[in-house]
Amino acid sequence: MSATGASSKKNRKIEGSSSTGDIDENSRDFDPETQKSLEEIDACQNEIDALNEKASEEILKVEQKYNKLRKPFFDKRNDLIEKIPNFWVTAFVNHPQISAILDEEEEECLHFMSKLEVEEFEDIKSGYRIKFFFDENPYFENNVIVKEFHLGSSGDPASHSTTIKWKDGMDLTKKQKERQAQMKNSQKRRHELPRTFFLWFSDHGDASADDIAEVIKDDMWPNPLQYFLVPDIEVENGLDEDDSDDDEVDDSAVVEEEGKDEEEAEDEEEGEEDIDEEEAYEEGEEEGGKGE
Repeated sequence: MSATGASSKKNRKIEGSSSTGDIDENSRDFDPETQKSLEEIDACQNEIDALNEKASEEILKVEQKYNKLRKPFFDKRNDLIEKIPNFWVTAFVNHPQISAILDEEEEECLHFMSKLEVEEFEDIKSGYRIKFFFDENPYFENNVIVKEFHLGSSGDPASHSTTIKWKDGMDLTKKQKERQAQMKNSQKRRHELPRTFFLWFSDHGDASADDIAEVIKDDMWPNPLQYFLVPDIEVENGLDEDDSDDDEVDDSAVVEEEGKDEEEAEDEEEGEEDIDEEEAYEEGEEEGGKGE
């Protein structure tokens, strides 16, 4: 069979394919049976895509419903948290990723933080905002500062945040920038300059890669109690392990002592039996002598 004859029996790729993408005239040719199967697969894929889109819409509706149901409990939890001194700063310091960007002065500042809130937008998919509430403090005038994430005009994630009204000489971002400038000029420091909490708050370079915001939204906010209690939990676990080790040592010591006591008791009994036998033997000899 000639090459011309073979190619005449082949057809071009599926026309109007949406899922697999358009392929130009130079794309592969397929025999009629394969062409038919590909068209059927493409039709199935279109149905799957439609169902996936419908599922996403349904999931959003469920999320919206449960966000409304959860809100009263989040509000009640915040009211209870406000009764506990230094709750949020303790939870932040105990969180491995958040504590990594906290310096000492920022930690002191966060002692005045009284409440945290995370609010998703009504449609959920378009963004969310993180609110930090503060009591009166020596660092800034704001009672609440907000960092918000949303889809920009280009469709890519973007962010903006409240302008912090720092009090005279208390701008922690300025102090940190000065430290970073010194580190940058130092020949000894060639590693990446460290981030800090308030520099993160005011940074809007790449909202899609904001790991701290994601951690606060998806980890800290759903259950902050676990991070507030981290030291107590670790201590309890440590004590339990130590106690169990001590118990094992004590138990083994008791077993060894009991074993020694049993051996000593057996030795004493054997010794007493030997003495009794010797005494009986001596008495027998004496009586035999008298008989002679």
